[in-house]
Amino acid sequence: MFATIEAFAAEWESEAKLTDRVLSALTDDSLQQAIVADRRTLGTLAWHLVTSLRYMTALGLDFEAGEQEQPDRAVAIAEEYRRICSAMLEAVRTQWCDASLKETQTIMGEEWGNGDSLRFTLMHQAHHRGQITVLMRQAGLRPPEIYGPTYESWVDKGMAPLA
Repeated sequence: MFATIEAFAAEWESEAKLTDRVLSALTDDSLQQAIVADRRTLGTLAWHLVTSLRYMTALGLDFEAGEQEQPDRAVAIAEEYRRICSAMLEAVRTQWCDASLKETQTIMGEEWGNGDSLRFTLMHQAHHRGQITVLMRQAGLRPPEIYGPTYESWVDKGMAPLA
């Protein structure tokens, strides 16, 4: 849970840059990549990551939550992520105060603290970034560095990657 809006904002901005880096590395052709035939494609998974931010409106935040229909261009997905990500953060900063983080909302029959919901939103993005990077490799794309070097980064540096 976050105790202050600015603590959340600092972490959100850092994590959002990582998510943006991943989404910006997608190509139009890669959006059709699926791990198996009956599961989400890379495009639907990326779009879910973007549109899941609209769940924050259930906490009483008012911001433009975006379109429902998935774009067919990778650049449009990344652009919409940047827009909605910024709108959500602005809503948190302007509509809540630190005390708001201790308030609770009923979501799907459960009580959720606002600060806990912000933490969940961050973790949800990290979870899907991991899934997306696996599908990127399957689609022949090079995943960007997130929390450390990738296999390719080690090779680029002339070092033996850890398998």
